[in-house]
Amino acid sequence: MVREIRSDKVALDPELLLRLYRECEGRMQRVHEKLLEEEGLPVRYSTLTRICREQELSAPAAARCDRRPDEPGAEMQHDTSPYRVLLGGVLTPVVASLLYLRYSKRRYLRFYLKFNRFNMKCFFHEALSYWGYAAPECIIDNTNLGRHSGAGRHAVIAPEMVAFSGQYGFRFRCHEIGHANRKAGEERSFYTVETNFLPGRTFLDLADLNRQALQWATERMEQRPQTKARIIPAEAFLAERPSLVVIPPGLPAPYLPCTRLVDQYGYIAFDANYYWIPGEKRGEVNLLEYADQLKIYRGREFITEYPVPGAGVRNERFSPEGTPGPRHQPKNRKRPAGEEERLLRELDPLICHYLDQALPSAGVKRHHFLRRLLSLSRRMTRELFLQSVERAQKFGVTEVNSIERIAQLLLGKTDVSLVEMDLEDGYRERTSYREGEVTDLPDLKGYEQEEFDGREDGDDAEGAAPAWAP
Repeated sequence: MVREIRSDKVALDPELLLRLYRECEGRMQRVHEKLLEEEGLPVRYSTLTRICREQELSAPAAARCDRRPDEPGAEMQHDTSPYRVLLGGVLTPVVASLLYLRYSKRRYLRFYLKFNRFNMKCFFHEALSYWGYAAPECIIDNTNLGRHSGAGRHAVIAPEMVAFSGQYGFRFRCHEIGHANRKAGEERSFYTVETNFLPGRTFLDLADLNRQALQWATERMEQRPQTKARIIPAEAFLAERPSLVVIPPGLPAPYLPCTRLVDQYGYIAFDANYYWIPGEKRGEVNLLEYADQLKIYRGREFITEYPVPGAGVRNERFSPEGTPGPRHQPKNRKRPAGEEERLLRELDPLICHYLDQALPSAGVKRHHFLRRLLSLSRRMTRELFLQSVERAQKFGVTEVNSIERIAQLLLGKTDVSLVEMDLEDGYRERTSYREGEVTDLPDLKGYEQEEFDGREDGDDAEGAAPAWAP
């Protein structure tokens, strides 16, 4: 067998190649044509593109991310990642926040429905208080939760976050844009969350999800060998602990201050819920929102505190445990009409069809319509109400006032169909009929639907007399 001898590697003059590349504005096909036709160099197109890449003409070489030695107590890494998790059978979008000690491979994981700067502070306080130690540097991406301006090595950390991290003895540092591998351990941790924590587990709600996440990150993964070196995080942390920064004891938890007015019934509104303030004083109070509780002050005087409601709790009233509950409702509490709609639909399938057609999709009008229609149903017999709604559905009537007038028309009548008039044949030939065909349309403004008489929603409560009652 004759072995083919490979020809020598094609060599191109770098200065010639650079000149042609600039003349052709980087169009490699044109550069290839000029080399063949004008310079007489029989070079393949693939060889030309390879040489251009080697000389960094067609594309600059990818810059490597900053490489740091894996030293005890050198740094920790933080990032977030969005997921969609089944909570109680409902697919819910959540945000996972994870803190990672690079040397000992320790993790702290928690999930949030939303993640902002306040939640970021609460997470760091919770994680570092649990560990009792912190690395002097925390690598983050170029998120505006920690960064004020700039990017990468030129990033300016927000003064608020500088003051916060200074309490715990560390500082934030942003990696270069496009260098996510600078915190590769953090990225690998999220892959472990996706492949080891979330699959095969069920969660009742967000609290159950965080309870299992804490157990998984601080107990199960603490004793599991990590990387090819088979590092046990709990053992590596004992060796790393002398190089870490000790968290000062007694650091206050982060909170958000806000001011609320107490209404005449003693309630304040906060985050779509209502909280009762003991005592008879009204006016302004100061509310401090912590991660898991709400503390209420009047000036410097502490009044009461409440646990933060679970996710999705809205329009609920809360009062301190061990005290008699307030008798009144909050002033501006929303009143959904779900119960009224249920009672109406249970009357008859005809009502269900009518509500599907006439009920507003959302908003205050929907609640007012349901309450007034239920009140109307209780001020007349069931048969009369069903006949009125049936006629309203037939003619597309969607106003409760109009349904009430229909009931007034039907009251005392057994047959409400229009009376058929006997007309003589040939009435179209009459002079008066022909004159009416060419006249202007009649003015029916006086017969238009009357405007709502301005009564409040509660004025037509059960037991009130209808407008047509004698």
